[in-house]
Amino acid sequence: MPNIKSAKKRVLVSQAKAAQNKAARSALKTDIKKFEAAVAEGNRSEADAAYKVAVKAVDKAAARGLLHRNNAANKKSKMTVKLSKLA
Repeated sequence: MPNIKSAKKRVLVSQAKAAQNKAARSALKTDIKKFEAAVAEGNRSEADAAYKVAVKAVDKAAARGLLHRNNAANKKSKMTVKLSKLA
């Protein structure tokens, strides 16, 4: 346990940031899973809507530093391929 006041504050801040990152990562996974489920059902209109939400979430995650930009691009590319195969 830290003794210095600034170190105590850093612990609290890092815990809060870790909780925010965990929530954001979880929300990202949920959006991607919703898209995957819509593709698995073969529902094109639902998949289109879920695709837009998922791509936006991936872009936000990359901007915030939750995902590396190459990883984000890879995820978006794979989702685009899956969506185009539905047609």
